[in-house]
Amino acid sequence: MNTILDISERNAVLKKMAALIAEHKDTIIEANKSDLNSYSGDDLAMGDRLKVDDSKIDIMIASLEQLASQEDPVGVERFRFTHDNGMQVYNKTASFGTVLIIYESRPDVTVEAAGIAFKSGNKILLKGGKESLQSNLAIVKLWHQALKDNNISSDWIEYLNYNRTETQSFLEKPTQNVDLIIPRGGEKLIAFVKKHATCPVIVSGRGNNFVYVHKEADRALALDNIINGKTDKISACNAVDKVLIDKNLPNKEDFVKNLIITLKNFNVEILGDASLSKYDEVAQISNPNIWEEEFLDYKIVIGEIENAPEAVSKINKFSGGHSAAIITRNQKEAESFMASVDCAAVYHNASTRFTDGFQLGLGGELAISTDKLHQRGPIGLQHLVTNKWYIHGDGQIR
Repeated sequence: MNTILDISERNAVLKKMAALIAEHKDTIIEANKSDLNSYSGDDLAMGDRLKVDDSKIDIMIASLEQLASQEDPVGVERFRFTHDNGMQVYNKTASFGTVLIIYESRPDVTVEAAGIAFKSGNKILLKGGKESLQSNLAIVKLWHQALKDNNISSDWIEYLNYNRTETQSFLEKPTQNVDLIIPRGGEKLIAFVKKHATCPVIVSGRGNNFVYVHKEADRALALDNIINGKTDKISACNAVDKVLIDKNLPNKEDFVKNLIITLKNFNVEILGDASLSKYDEVAQISNPNIWEEEFLDYKIVIGEIENAPEAVSKINKFSGGHSAAIITRNQKEAESFMASVDCAAVYHNASTRFTDGFQLGLGGELAISTDKLHQRGPIGLQHLVTNKWYIHGDGQIR
């Protein structure tokens, strides 16, 4: 295998892969039907992530075509310096080397995440969940065809068909070089990888996202924001799970009633604190730990809050560090909230559903990191690189 593929070679593989997916979409969907028929769980989010339909196929193709059109993220100059002794010093982006992506239930990761990592000049190791095995194998077969058609070794993209024990063994004692691991899945998967991995891990963490309805909120805007965040896609890590309503919101009772009615129209289970005890449609919170749970379901918690500082404090204590929004007409209050909340993405009068690499202008994402190193939030093409120093001299010694 070459040390690194030329950008024209990488782009050619991506374009060929897009064409192959379009050509063989029926094969992928049939393989996916086999996975869906074998899936016996009742996890709505898992089922949604597992399913591949025409819409998801179109997104896969679009992501690959867009990747092929983007600039090469490798070799970009970040810094230059001329030393007093005449040495020319440069810092440039460089690929990691080999990236292992471990994920659950999402066949689209086999296309989109692998595509981003490949475009960044990395060798890819894929370890998908058993529930999506047939879908993943069908897609990897197309990856290998795209590589072969461009006279490139299939070793660049490899699928690890391992069970849990084999995966643990590989994490602890890799049988080949691994420079970076990115787990995509629930908290149990992430904890498993972090416990056993012997190389750096970028955590694509949990959501548990909050919306704070400030006392100066536009109530209609707040209602639309919450409904969109909760019901648009329950399986997404950027969905809303918690709502904090300022006790001094004018006509608060009317707002709460409308919110409850609308959520119920979407069959959302509503839990609330003592401030909502008079509403029959709302179940009372029995365990305060529910404030830190990510639901990935038609379920939401609503509570009352004294003011913005208390909202910030509660969000920083319980959220997953993913996304949080404030709904207010007060620009100063919004700026203070956004500066104080410790999340990867903070919103003013906009839905948390936009925490997505494509939506935020990155052209797709490998993961959404809740870590602060080396990249926070959506990890796009330009983030899946490390850096390297290049020093040119003519005999200098120190």
